[in-house]
Amino acid sequence: MTFGKLSCIAAIALVAAPPCPAQTYPARPIRIIVPFAPGGPNDLLARLVGQKLTEAWGQQVIADNRPGGGTIIGTDLAAKAPADGYTLLMTSTSTAVNPSLKKKLPYDTLSDLSRVIRLAASPNVLVMHPALPARSVAELIRLAKAKPGEIAYASGGTGAATHLAGELVCIMGGVKMTHVPYKGAGPATVDLISGQVQWMFGTILPTLPHIKSGRLRPIAVSSERRTPVLPDVPAVAETLPGFDATSWYGIFAPAGTPRPVIARLNEEIARIMKSSDVAQSLMSEGASPVADTPEEFDRFFREEVAKWGKVIRQAGIVAN
Repeated sequence: MTFGKLSCIAAIALVAAPPCPAQTYPARPIRIIVPFAPGGPNDLLARLVGQKLTEAWGQQVIADNRPGGGTIIGTDLAAKAPADGYTLLMTSTSTAVNPSLKKKLPYDTLSDLSRVIRLAASPNVLVMHPALPARSVAELIRLAKAKPGEIAYASGGTGAATHLAGELVCIMGGVKMTHVPYKGAGPATVDLISGQVQWMFGTILPTLPHIKSGRLRPIAVSSERRTPVLPDVPAVAETLPGFDATSWYGIFAPAGTPRPVIARLNEEIARIMKSSDVAQSLMSEGASPVADTPEEFDRFFREEVAKWGKVIRQAGIVAN
């Protein structure tokens, strides 16, 4: 066979080859499964990203709320969806917690789902009832050492990010405090204000009005460094070096989704998250855009699974 014939065959093959998935993607609507009820930060972020992608690509991107089972129902649905880029999953810290918190999952979190992009990160704020005689993390720890098990802290539920942040304070501070789980942050905050419990980690935005009114006292934020929204409130890490319990939000896709499609999603969503209007909106609520690569997000997620798995084992946390 001559080189001329080889060139001809190669040219024919090139013409006959199907287009790269990324060149034709997206050709139809995309859904982002949100394993939470409408109205929370996961839902709002999914809708924001969906709206911006719709504007950029001319294909509708919708949020599909599938709450239940501690995010397991929606996550399972996404893990078993066709790996074509038309089904995505909104994820958060709970996605990294469930492999250790739940005895059995209907999917393998690490192998059945691919990381696409981490959207944003947001610290929580440690707030306490004003009657508690402590004005810093160090004073809270001293008080807990003097009264082991007597100080109660609330959370939005067993295994919630705010619960694990509280357990991490106890572990790193070498103290015993009593965890009181609630069915959501709302009722937990109500009982904290009324003095039924002494402190909790709360999401910054809905907690700010209670801080400004003096009904709750902020003593620390859960990120490694202070947040511009509460510049005078120190980080827990200033007292407990290495402490970091920052909440995060990201997007996964079913394992096997073509790499060019994941790359296109990552590139476009990163552009959205870094745009001035989105970044300013996030920062006004105490969050910050991340927009990392799929590889960076995968490394981060695996570290989160290991980190919170260790906390769950040390604290002896058992899911309800």
